[in-house]
Amino acid sequence: MSVEVVATPGEAEREAILRILSAHNDAAAGPTERRQVAIVVRDDAGAVTAGLWGKIGYRWLFVEFLAVSPARKGQGIGRDLMQRAEALAGEAGCIGIWLDTFSFQARGFYEKLGFAQFGTIDDFPPGHARFFLSKRID
Repeated sequence: MSVEVVATPGEAEREAILRILSAHNDAAAGPTERRQVAIVVRDDAGAVTAGLWGKIGYRWLFVEFLAVSPARKGQGIGRDLMQRAEALAGEAGCIGIWLDTFSFQARGFYEKLGFAQFGTIDDFPPGHARFFLSKRID
């Protein structure tokens, strides 16, 4: 056996580790569909100006990223993306959505959409906090 700190880890290492973890999780909780989700907004030239990236597993949608370019903020695009994600999650048979956000980001935005905080990490990054929120949709 050898232990290696990989200087520039890539997709091969990620996939190998995920395979081991997924096998363990499936043995404990039963197999689940795992799939990536992306909803994007493009400008007239085809460039992405807003979007949502996430993944579905164990009947929950995890919203990993939600971003709206500064020029598009305040137009309801973030709300629209989250509503589309909720509809997509419902169609996929999900029972809820969860995500995390920082104190300098959009906690209030998510709470207005019905999300409730279930956890916090203080000083992540230092001087700020990371919040974890969820919303049941079943």
